[in-house]
Amino acid sequence: MDSTSTLILGIALIIVMLGMGLSLTTTDFKRTIFYPKAVFVGLVNQLIFLPLIGFCIVLMFPLEPEIAIGVMILAACPGGPTSNLISHLAKGDLALSVTLTALSSLITILTIPFIVNFALENFLDRSQLIELDTLQTIFQIFSIVVLPIGIGMLVRRYRQTFAEKMQRPVKIFSAIVLAVIIIVLVIKERENFVAYFKDAGLATLVLNIATMLVGYFSAIIFKVNRKQAISISVESGIQNGTLAITIAVVLLGNTAFAIAPAVYSLLMFFTGGVVIYYGTRTIKK
Repeated sequence: MDSTSTLILGIALIIVMLGMGLSLTTTDFKRTIFYPKAVFVGLVNQLIFLPLIGFCIVLMFPLEPEIAIGVMILAACPGGPTSNLISHLAKGDLALSVTLTALSSLITILTIPFIVNFALENFLDRSQLIELDTLQTIFQIFSIVVLPIGIGMLVRRYRQTFAEKMQRPVKIFSAIVLAVIIIVLVIKERENFVAYFKDAGLATLVLNIATMLVGYFSAIIFKVNRKQAISISVESGIQNGTLAITIAVVLLGNTAFAIAPAVYSLLMFFTGGVVIYYGTRTIKK
Protein backbone atom coordinates (compact mmCIF):
# COMPACT_ATOMS: atom_id res chain seq x y z
CA MET A 1 0.00 0.00 0.00
CA ASP A 2 1.13 3.56 -0.66
CA SER A 3 1.40 6.26 2.00
CA THR A 4 -2.11 7.56 1.27
CA SER A 5 -3.62 4.10 1.74
CA THR A 6 -1.79 3.51 5.00
CA LEU A 7 -2.92 6.93 6.26
CA ILE A 8 -6.53 6.11 5.38
CA LEU A 9 -6.22 2.74 7.15
CA GLY A 10 -4.84 4.43 10.27
CA ILE A 11 -7.64 7.02 10.28
CA ALA A 12 -10.23 4.26 9.76
CA LEU A 13 -8.95 2.35 12.78
CA ILE A 14 -9.05 5.55 14.87
CA ILE A 15 -12.73 6.00 13.92
CA VAL A 16 -13.46 2.35 14.78
CA MET A 17 -11.83 2.72 18.22
CA LEU A 18 -13.58 6.06 18.74
CA GLY A 19 -16.85 4.23 18.13
CA MET A 20 -15.87 1.64 20.69
CA GLY A 21 -15.21 4.43 23.19
CA LEU A 22 -18.73 5.79 22.57
CA SER A 23 -20.11 2.55 24.05
CA LEU A 24 -17.87 2.59 27.17
CA THR A 25 -18.14 4.26 30.57
CA THR A 26 -15.86 4.27 33.60
CA THR A 27 -18.26 1.71 35.10
CA ASP A 28 -16.97 -0.83 32.56
CA PHE A 29 -13.53 -0.60 34.15
CA LYS A 30 -14.94 -0.69 37.67
CA ARG A 31 -16.54 -4.04 36.94
CA THR A 32 -13.24 -5.72 37.77
CA ILE A 33 -14.35 -5.28 41.39
CA PHE A 34 -17.58 -7.20 40.77
CA TYR A 35 -16.20 -9.91 38.46
CA PRO A 36 -12.57 -10.33 39.67
CA LYS A 37 -12.34 -14.05 38.94
CA ALA A 38 -14.03 -13.84 35.52
CA VAL A 39 -11.91 -10.83 34.51
CA PHE A 40 -8.73 -12.55 35.68
CA VAL A 41 -9.51 -15.77 33.74
CA GLY A 42 -10.41 -13.74 30.64
CA LEU A 43 -7.25 -11.62 30.71
CA VAL A 44 -5.01 -14.67 31.25
CA ASN A 45 -6.59 -16.23 28.15
CA GLN A 46 -6.24 -13.05 26.09
CA LEU A 47 -2.75 -11.99 27.12
CA ILE A 48 -0.97 -15.28 27.89
CA PHE A 49 -2.74 -18.32 26.42
CA LEU A 50 -3.57 -16.64 23.09
CA PRO A 51 0.06 -15.76 22.13
CA LEU A 52 1.29 -19.15 23.39
CA ILE A 53 -1.31 -21.02 21.32
CA GLY A 54 -0.48 -18.84 18.31
CA PHE A 55 3.23 -19.65 18.68
CA CYS A 56 2.50 -23.40 18.97
CA ILE A 57 0.40 -23.24 15.79
CA VAL A 58 3.08 -21.51 13.72
CA LEU A 59 5.56 -24.17 14.88
CA MET A 60 3.17 -27.02 14.03
CA PHE A 61 2.25 -25.85 10.52
CA PRO A 62 4.75 -25.45 7.63
CA LEU A 63 3.96 -21.76 7.10
CA GLU A 64 5.66 -19.14 4.98
CA PRO A 65 7.47 -16.59 7.21
CA GLU A 66 5.00 -13.84 6.27
CA ILE A 67 2.03 -16.00 7.30
CA ALA A 68 3.70 -17.08 10.56
CA ILE A 69 4.35 -13.45 11.47
CA GLY A 70 0.78 -12.54 10.52
CA VAL A 71 -0.59 -15.23 12.84
CA MET A 72 1.56 -13.93 15.70
CA ILE A 73 0.46 -10.33 15.05
CA LEU A 74 -3.14 -11.56 15.17
CA ALA A 75 -2.45 -13.43 18.42
CA ALA A 76 -1.14 -10.18 19.91
CA CYS A 77 -4.45 -8.35 19.25
CA PRO A 78 -7.24 -9.82 21.43
CA GLY A 79 -10.81 -8.60 21.57
CA GLY A 80 -12.32 -5.73 19.62
CA PRO A 81 -15.80 -4.38 18.84
CA THR A 82 -16.81 -7.57 16.97
CA SER A 83 -16.26 -9.73 20.05
CA ASN A 84 -18.72 -7.59 22.02
CA LEU A 85 -21.37 -8.02 19.32
CA ILE A 86 -20.90 -11.80 19.14
CA SER A 87 -20.99 -12.09 22.96
CA HIS A 88 -24.26 -10.19 22.99
CA LEU A 89 -25.84 -12.34 20.27
CA ALA A 90 -24.58 -15.53 21.94
CA LYS A 91 -26.36 -14.56 25.20
CA GLY A 92 -23.03 -14.12 26.97
CA ASP A 93 -22.29 -11.60 29.71
CA LEU A 94 -22.03 -8.39 27.69
CA ALA A 95 -20.74 -6.33 30.64
CA LEU A 96 -17.86 -8.79 31.11
CA SER A 97 -17.15 -8.82 27.37
CA VAL A 98 -16.95 -5.02 27.23
CA THR A 99 -14.76 -4.96 30.36
CA LEU A 100 -12.31 -7.48 28.89
CA THR A 101 -12.15 -5.63 25.58
CA ALA A 102 -11.53 -2.31 27.33
CA LEU A 103 -8.83 -3.67 29.65
CA SER A 104 -7.03 -5.68 26.96
CA SER A 105 -7.02 -2.63 24.67
CA LEU A 106 -5.11 -0.73 27.35
CA ILE A 107 -2.72 -3.54 28.31
CA THR A 108 -1.81 -4.62 24.76
CA ILE A 109 -0.19 -1.28 23.96
CA LEU A 110 2.65 -2.70 26.09
CA THR A 111 2.52 -6.36 24.98
CA ILE A 112 2.08 -5.97 21.20
CA PRO A 113 5.59 -4.57 20.46
CA PHE A 114 7.29 -7.43 22.32
CA ILE A 115 5.18 -10.19 20.72
CA VAL A 116 5.60 -8.73 17.23
CA ASN A 117 9.38 -8.28 17.64
CA PHE A 118 9.62 -11.85 18.93
CA ALA A 119 7.84 -13.07 15.78
CA LEU A 120 10.03 -10.97 13.48
CA GLU A 121 13.23 -12.26 15.09
CA ASN A 122 12.13 -15.90 14.96
CA PHE A 123 10.53 -16.14 11.52
CA LEU A 124 12.25 -13.61 9.27
CA ASP A 125 15.52 -14.34 7.51
CA ARG A 126 18.40 -12.33 9.01
CA SER A 127 18.86 -10.47 5.74
CA GLN A 128 15.23 -9.33 5.88
CA LEU A 129 15.08 -8.69 9.61
CA ILE A 130 13.22 -5.59 10.72
CA GLU A 131 12.42 -4.51 14.25
CA LEU A 132 9.74 -2.33 15.75
CA ASP A 133 10.96 0.51 17.92
CA THR A 134 9.27 -0.44 21.20
CA LEU A 135 8.68 3.06 22.59
CA GLN A 136 7.60 4.44 19.23
CA THR A 137 5.22 1.51 18.70
CA ILE A 138 3.70 1.96 22.16
CA PHE A 139 3.12 5.64 21.34
CA GLN A 140 1.61 4.81 17.93
CA ILE A 141 -0.73 2.14 19.33
CA PHE A 142 -1.70 4.52 22.13
CA SER A 143 -2.50 7.18 19.52
CA ILE A 144 -4.66 4.96 17.30
CA VAL A 145 -6.29 2.78 19.97
CA VAL A 146 -6.31 4.16 23.51
CA LEU A 147 -6.60 7.89 22.76
CA PRO A 148 -9.66 7.50 20.44
CA ILE A 149 -11.32 5.23 23.03
CA GLY A 150 -10.71 7.89 25.69
CA ILE A 151 -12.16 10.63 23.46
CA GLY A 152 -15.20 8.44 22.74
CA MET A 153 -15.75 7.90 26.47
CA LEU A 154 -15.56 11.66 27.09
CA VAL A 155 -18.11 12.28 24.34
CA ARG A 156 -20.41 9.68 25.88
CA ARG A 157 -20.07 11.27 29.32
CA TYR A 158 -20.94 14.79 28.22
CA ARG A 159 -23.07 14.07 25.12
CA GLN A 160 -24.72 10.75 25.89
CA THR A 161 -27.61 11.12 23.44
CA PHE A 162 -25.23 11.90 20.58
CA ALA A 163 -22.95 8.99 21.56
CA GLU A 164 -25.86 6.54 21.56
CA LYS A 165 -27.04 7.78 18.15
CA MET A 166 -23.54 7.35 16.69
CA GLN A 167 -22.90 3.80 17.94
CA ARG A 168 -24.85 2.06 15.16
CA PRO A 169 -23.40 4.12 12.25
CA VAL A 170 -19.86 3.57 13.57
CA LYS A 171 -20.46 -0.20 13.84
CA ILE A 172 -21.69 -0.26 10.23
CA PHE A 173 -18.67 1.82 9.21
CA SER A 174 -16.38 -0.66 11.01
CA ALA A 175 -17.81 -3.59 9.06
CA ILE A 176 -17.48 -1.71 5.75
CA VAL A 177 -13.89 -0.71 6.55
CA LEU A 178 -12.90 -4.29 7.33
CA ALA A 179 -14.52 -5.54 4.10
CA VAL A 180 -12.75 -2.86 2.01
CA ILE A 181 -9.39 -3.61 3.67
CA ILE A 182 -9.72 -7.32 2.89
CA ILE A 183 -10.66 -6.61 -0.75
CA VAL A 184 -7.69 -4.24 -1.16
CA LEU A 185 -5.31 -6.80 0.37
CA VAL A 186 -6.62 -9.55 -1.92
CA ILE A 187 -6.04 -7.30 -4.96
CA LYS A 188 -2.60 -6.22 -3.71
CA GLU A 189 -1.47 -9.82 -3.03
CA ARG A 190 -3.54 -11.46 -5.81
CA GLU A 191 -0.56 -13.38 -7.23
CA ASN A 192 0.12 -15.07 -3.90
CA PHE A 193 -3.31 -14.93 -2.27
CA VAL A 194 -4.51 -18.43 -3.20
CA ALA A 195 -1.33 -19.99 -1.84
CA TYR A 196 -1.46 -17.73 1.21
CA PHE A 197 -5.11 -18.60 1.82
CA LYS A 198 -4.30 -22.30 1.77
CA ASP A 199 -1.55 -21.73 4.32
CA ALA A 200 -3.26 -19.13 6.48
CA GLY A 201 -6.77 -20.56 6.33
CA LEU A 202 -6.14 -23.71 8.36
CA ALA A 203 -3.69 -22.07 10.77
CA THR A 204 -5.99 -19.14 11.59
CA LEU A 205 -9.03 -21.42 11.86
CA VAL A 206 -7.17 -23.63 14.35
CA LEU A 207 -6.10 -20.50 16.28
CA ASN A 208 -9.71 -19.32 16.39
CA ILE A 209 -11.20 -22.64 17.51
CA ALA A 210 -8.41 -23.58 19.93
CA THR A 211 -8.48 -20.25 21.77
CA MET A 212 -12.28 -20.33 22.00
CA LEU A 213 -12.23 -23.83 23.48
CA VAL A 214 -9.42 -23.03 25.92
CA GLY A 215 -11.21 -19.85 26.97
CA TYR A 216 -14.51 -21.66 27.54
CA PHE A 217 -13.20 -24.68 29.42
CA SER A 218 -10.75 -22.68 31.54
CA ALA A 219 -13.73 -20.56 32.64
CA ILE A 220 -15.73 -23.70 33.47
CA ILE A 221 -12.79 -25.16 35.43
CA PHE A 222 -12.65 -21.99 37.54
CA LYS A 223 -16.41 -22.25 38.14
CA VAL A 224 -17.34 -19.13 36.22
CA ASN A 225 -21.04 -19.08 35.30
CA ARG A 226 -22.14 -20.15 31.82
CA LYS A 227 -22.91 -16.66 30.46
CA GLN A 228 -19.50 -15.41 31.58
CA ALA A 229 -17.82 -18.53 30.15
CA ILE A 230 -19.35 -17.77 26.74
CA SER A 231 -18.03 -14.20 26.88
CA ILE A 232 -14.56 -15.36 27.90
CA SER A 233 -14.60 -17.89 25.05
CA VAL A 234 -15.52 -15.18 22.52
CA GLU A 235 -13.04 -12.66 23.92
CA SER A 236 -10.30 -15.31 23.76
CA GLY A 237 -11.11 -16.50 20.25
CA ILE A 238 -12.32 -13.42 18.35
CA GLN A 239 -9.34 -11.18 17.65
CA ASN A 240 -9.13 -7.56 16.56
CA GLY A 241 -8.43 -8.19 12.87
CA THR A 242 -8.55 -4.50 11.96
CA LEU A 243 -5.83 -3.67 14.49
CA ALA A 244 -3.70 -6.62 13.35
CA ILE A 245 -3.95 -5.51 9.72
CA THR A 246 -3.09 -1.93 10.70
CA ILE A 247 0.02 -3.09 12.56
CA ALA A 248 1.11 -5.16 9.55
CA VAL A 249 0.49 -2.47 6.94
CA VAL A 250 1.00 0.84 8.80
CA LEU A 251 3.67 -0.02 11.40
CA LEU A 252 5.55 -2.76 9.53
CA GLY A 253 4.79 -1.65 5.96
CA ASN A 254 4.25 -5.18 4.65
CA THR A 255 0.88 -6.25 3.20
CA ALA A 256 1.97 -9.91 3.18
CA PHE A 257 1.95 -9.85 7.00
CA ALA A 258 -1.71 -8.77 6.82
CA ILE A 259 -2.89 -11.83 4.85
CA ALA A 260 -3.36 -14.07 7.92
CA PRO A 261 -5.43 -11.42 9.78
CA ALA A 262 -7.47 -10.81 6.62
CA VAL A 263 -8.21 -14.52 6.11
CA TYR A 264 -9.00 -14.84 9.80
CA SER A 265 -11.41 -11.90 9.63
CA LEU A 266 -13.46 -13.85 7.09
CA LEU A 267 -13.41 -17.15 8.97
CA MET A 268 -14.27 -15.76 12.42
CA PHE A 269 -17.82 -14.94 11.37
CA PHE A 270 -18.50 -18.62 10.69
CA THR A 271 -17.11 -19.79 14.02
CA GLY A 272 -18.78 -16.82 15.69
CA GLY A 273 -22.08 -18.04 14.21
CA VAL A 274 -21.53 -21.46 15.78
CA VAL A 275 -20.91 -19.84 19.19
CA ILE A 276 -24.06 -17.72 18.80
CA TYR A 277 -26.10 -20.85 18.00
CA TYR A 278 -24.61 -22.70 20.98
CA GLY A 279 -25.10 -19.77 23.34
CA THR A 280 -28.72 -19.16 22.42
CA ARG A 281 -29.53 -22.87 22.81
CA THR A 282 -27.61 -23.29 26.08
CA ILE A 283 -28.74 -20.14 27.89
CA LYS A 284 -32.39 -20.81 27.01
CA LYS A 285 -32.12 -24.19 28.70
